[in-house]
Amino acid sequence: MTPIAQIKTSAKNKELVTQLTRKFALGAENVIARIAIAYSLKSGVRFAPTDVKDAGGKEYTRNVLFGNLFPLYLSMICAHYNIKDTDKDLPRYFKIHLDDGLERIDKDVKDNPNLFGFDYLFDRIHEGLEEL
Repeated sequence: MTPIAQIKTSAKNKELVTQLTRKFALGAENVIARIAIAYSLKSGVRFAPTDVKDAGGKEYTRNVLFGNLFPLYLSMICAHYNIKDTDKDLPRYFKIHLDDGLERIDKDVKDNPNLFGFDYLFDRIHEGLEEL
């Protein structure tokens, strides 16, 4: 398995993590990061490893970001790209989807400034369940 010790957002998204966490009252900042990765993957967009942005933002260790859910997120990335868990580009894919997801959530919030945190999250969960 490719070692993933830490993941950093882009410099632009460092403040976004704090803003979205505060807006949605999620507690720890790793929660919005987990949601962002899943939301980006749900979009179906596939990125090239070279699409990675700067790494000057919020830093997460693997354990802080994923806790005991790392195998689940690893499986989602591997399935999305049809790659093995030893692929050298895995850390890049995690970072790309973290940044992409944060930007998608921010766009949703800007498009609807009266959006409340739990309403937004429940809407996204409901949409995902309907797809099943």
